Amino acid sequence: MTQNYQHIMALVFAVKEINDNPKILPNITLSFKIYSNYFSPQFTYQASLKVLSTRDRFIPNYKCDVQDNLIAVIGGPNSNIVEHTGTIVGIYKIPQLTYASAPETNNKPEDIFFHWMFPNGAHQYKGILWLLLHFKWTWIGMLYLDTKSLKAFIQNGLPMFTQKGICFDFIKTLPVTGFFNQLTEMLEKALETMSVAMESTANTVIFHGEFQSMLSLRNLLPLSQFEGVPVKTKIWIMTADVDFASVPLQRNWDISFIHGSISFAVSSKEVSGFQGFLQMRNPTLEKEDGFLREFWQQVFDCLLPSSGVGKMDVNICTGEEKLESLPGSVFEMSMTAHSYSIYNAVYAMAHALHAMHSSISELRTMMNGERWKHLNQQPWQTRPLSVCNDNCSPGYHKTKKEGKPFCCYDCHPCPEGKISNQTDMDGCFQCPEGHYPKNNKDVCLPKIITFLSYEEMLGVGLSIAALSLSFLTALVIGIFTMNHNTPIVRANNRSLSYTLLVSLLLSFLCVFLFIGQPNTVTCLLRQTAFAIIFSVAVSCMLAKTITVILAFMATKPGSNMRKWMGNKLAASIVIPCSLIQVTLCIVWVATSPPFPDVDMNSEIMEIIVQCNEGSDAMFYSILAFMGFLATVSFIVAFLARKLPSSFQETKSITFSMLVFCSVWLSFVPTYLSTKGKYMVAVEIFSILASGTGLLGCIFSPKCFVIMLRPALNKKELLIKRIF
Repeated sequence: MTQNYQHIMALVFAVKEINDNPKILPNITLSFKIYSNYFSPQFTYQASLKVLSTRDRFIPNYKCDVQDNLIAVIGGPNSNIVEHTGTIVGIYKIPQLTYASAPETNNKPEDIFFHWMFPNGAHQYKGILWLLLHFKWTWIGMLYLDTKSLKAFIQNGLPMFTQKGICFDFIKTLPVTGFFNQLTEMLEKALETMSVAMESTANTVIFHGEFQSMLSLRNLLPLSQFEGVPVKTKIWIMTADVDFASVPLQRNWDISFIHGSISFAVSSKEVSGFQGFLQMRNPTLEKEDGFLREFWQQVFDCLLPSSGVGKMDVNICTGEEKLESLPGSVFEMSMTAHSYSIYNAVYAMAHALHAMHSSISELRTMMNGERWKHLNQQPWQTRPLSVCNDNCSPGYHKTKKEGKPFCCYDCHPCPEGKISNQTDMDGCFQCPEGHYPKNNKDVCLPKIITFLSYEEMLGVGLSIAALSLSFLTALVIGIFTMNHNTPIVRANNRSLSYTLLVSLLLSFLCVFLFIGQPNTVTCLLRQTAFAIIFSVAVSCMLAKTITVILAFMATKPGSNMRKWMGNKLAASIVIPCSLIQVTLCIVWVATSPPFPDVDMNSEIMEIIVQCNEGSDAMFYSILAFMGFLATVSFIVAFLARKLPSSFQETKSITFSMLVFCSVWLSFVPTYLSTKGKYMVAVEIFSILASGTGLLGCIFSPKCFVIMLRPALNKKELLIKRIF
């Protein structure tokens, strides 16, 4: 927009005046850099980072070589620029002066670094209200730009209008100008807004925009007419932010819709010498000034002489064109309110810098004066002190000395979990939740969130172990399947063997429910799945043991035990025992289910993410029932250990149940004495160890015969061993 040229010239003119004035900032030269935001937050952030970098190097917060001392940032005239630059520059507490419209309130802490050169908008809102009431325009419409500052006015300022009897037929937003890839979406929204405004019966419309809003409004009205929306005569009330200058393309457009409009304005005065400064600019003499040349060609609709231009059928600029000959809608020679705000911003920054340097000089003079001469002869470190005792450092607090004045005290370390971050504190204070004291107890640090994850060695090791055992179990199932009808597979109830193998496979896989960050699903499944699977496995071991005993008793003459043999016996043991455990788990989940939880207090430096068991009684109930089954199985197997069976299976069952019971007996005290991820690791280790004991003791002898001693896998040999 051509009016931006005057803004830049106001900046250049102010800097030139200050540098030429020996009374302001002597021996200091001001310079400036100009960045465009291209209507994009991305480029605004990029420009903010550039001003914090070394010259010609885009490395923020790194200074080397030729350095520029950044004094202030002048941004505007749109309020969204201030929001974006403040995010970056505000970190460094660099003052920001802006000539956008000031917000109604400045309540944020970072607002102390903002200095608004444009007046507060609250005053003109009262003027608009008075105007509406004076002319009895109580049925009105409202169009405003879609920015945060204007949205704040809608939320906070408009209630004042309604309280005075002003009614709004419509309150609509206009989109902020953006890149061409957003053009379609913006036009659709804008045309919809203009359609509502033109079809409204309200004859008065408040147009609350920003610097370039008139450009958008002038574009939208013809487009609305092209889309079949008639442009009706309205009384437009423009806020002071709106500038009436337009792009050269619009210079011949009809502006009859503005006739009769009312515009609020900010008072400004003509700065002596500014118009002469503008008239001195000549694009043919300042060929290196690309911005001036581009501006000149736009406003005068011509091309400056350059290579290749002579072959084109276009108007040629002479460089002698006069800016004052341009219509005011294209370019104004007098300093506008926005340009005057920029001019004042530069002078405000220069005077503040001058005052700061003057204060520093006066302080140095005073420090070097005669009255400091005696003190300066003695190093500061050796000056005598007169105190009762040394100060209490951070991490300590004062305690009163009995029988001594209040200025005498002892320093004691802060108690566990508390800190003091200042000298001579009367007491220590607790760290906020989720934080812990540093070793010297002078600052609080955030706790680390921890759980047994796949990214640490413990989690990786347990995962590999579970996968390896799962693969080994699947391999045993495959071996048994390929030798399905051989005597050693059929011995002692083939169905029980398959059920036991599948249970062991599932028990190894359920380990993965315990690794990773707990969630609702894994917390519900991990203990219940483990309890049911192991109950089935232990029930199978009990059924196998009883089957061996009954098989021996059935061989005695006159015994009627044969009718109890077969799958019915196994099912009558496995199914009821498993159903009891399933019932306990259902009651647990229905009454007090496990859920994800965090433990903030068990560890000083960690927040433990874990599964809360919901009901500890139910958790230990399912463990107790599983322990009961394991104990019964072990006792029965121990009593039957000397009975003859195929390949000493009774002894294998006895030893496997001894391993199983030993693992889970040691689990309980170890589980209760650990915390966090190590508690989970203990349970995983117990699952893997007990499952490995069952798999190794029961199935390794059979796999040995099947794979390495197939000659022993015969029915005659099995019968012979039994008898």
